[in-house]
Amino acid sequence: MPTAPEARARENIDQQLAAASLDIFWLRDESLADSSNLPDPDVIAAEIIDELRAALEEFEQLQAGLQLTSAELEATD
Repeated sequence: MPTAPEARARENIDQQLAAASLDIFWLRDESLADSSNLPDPDVIAAEIIDELRAALEEFEQLQAGLQLTSAELEATD
């Protein structure tokens, strides 16, 4: 059973979520509303793969940077 502060925090979060507008229809690209305007599936798939590869490269660079920082910290201890 939650304590009083936990219950108040949960109630506050619930109120914030209820007040938030989760309507994302404004993000819709009107030029793509008609499926005849969509690129071929293989083009879409290739674009997704390119984006995922780029994201993976960024994460690998981040990981390498973190490993360097960790090694530097260990060397100073």
